[in-house]
Amino acid sequence: MAPWLTVVGIGEDGWHGLGRDAREALLAADTIFGGQRHFDLLPGRIGAERCPWPMPFSIAPVLEYRGKRVCALASGDPMMFGVGATFTRELEAHEFRVLPALSSVSLAAARLHWPLQDVVVVSFVGRPVAALGVNVHHGARMVVLSSNESSAFDIARLLQQRGFGASRMSVFEHLGGERERRIDGVANAWTQEAGMAALNLVAIECIADDNALRLPLTSGLPDDAYQHDGQLTKRDVRAITLARLAPEPGELLWDVGAGCGSIGIEWMRSHSSCRAIAVEADSGRQRFIQRNRDALGVPGLRLVEGEAPGALSGLPSPDAIFVGGGVTVPGMLDTCWDRLRKGGRMIVNAVTIQSEATLVAWRAANGGELTRIAVAHAQPLGAFDTWRQALPITLLHAVKS
Repeated sequence: MAPWLTVVGIGEDGWHGLGRDAREALLAADTIFGGQRHFDLLPGRIGAERCPWPMPFSIAPVLEYRGKRVCALASGDPMMFGVGATFTRELEAHEFRVLPALSSVSLAAARLHWPLQDVVVVSFVGRPVAALGVNVHHGARMVVLSSNESSAFDIARLLQQRGFGASRMSVFEHLGGERERRIDGVANAWTQEAGMAALNLVAIECIADDNALRLPLTSGLPDDAYQHDGQLTKRDVRAITLARLAPEPGELLWDVGAGCGSIGIEWMRSHSSCRAIAVEADSGRQRFIQRNRDALGVPGLRLVEGEAPGALSGLPSPDAIFVGGGVTVPGMLDTCWDRLRKGGRMIVNAVTIQSEATLVAWRAANGGELTRIAVAHAQPLGAFDTWRQALPITLLHAVKS
């Protein structure tokens, strides 16, 4: 069956930059969807009905034309943060084809002489600037698809706050067209540029200042990276807990009794597609979670304000669950276990004798393994040093078969 829909990528060079297949598809189409900017790049001899994308954006109107000859215009490569990926989720493979143009990312990399395999690509379209934070590392190169004309200024401000003000930035406008423009500078001297195009791309070479907040992607961030009121899974225990939770790309975690959100945050930092829901009843700790998720680059962490297990009702089933608070609440562990996906992991940390007894009883009924974690730190004692023992943690690790 021939595809009824053709998704055509078009660059700033317009009609003249399209290949033969793309031109033939547009000439033969009955209906063309796109933005006004895309329509302005087409010659007048194309007689198809031109339908602008709805606001807010949706591909639903396109699907109403199923079976007719339809084209959808997209900027550059439709499969790079573009509408092509949206159609992939809604249509069978035989229903449409994609004819890409050079992406703005490829064009920027060519201008900068950056090997694309070494570049991190981030989109700010519909996402907060805080999402950049997890990718800020000394020596890293990033290409950011901007949200609007102020994106570069917002990025520069974030880099300064993280201690990366020396980072080099380049903004590209109208890449591949006659109006192409490049603006170079450093983050700590960047100012709001008047007249900047709303559609632009920002390339960043991260350079750390001496006072930079340099955070690894491994679990076990320093405790002082978080704002908290003492309800924090400490660094060494957090690293062990995350190792047992074993996040894989695309998985969902429930962080129940989340405190300041450290477990969910580090789960999401492990891979860009990992998702987490933090469940916390205390309003003060909810504010800590909101601050920490943005500061540490995972603003997509979902916060559920409520007390578990009641607050768990209606949430999507998780691939892993961490219970850090409320262990002794009646029905807490059983509710979490019932909602866990098959093959999922449940990790529960206990500090008190009562919560440890709950884990022992639950393990006797359901299985799993118990681990005692004891950590000591060297601290001064007069003119010498001695070991100060932290409270021991009992960890339950169970995998649902």
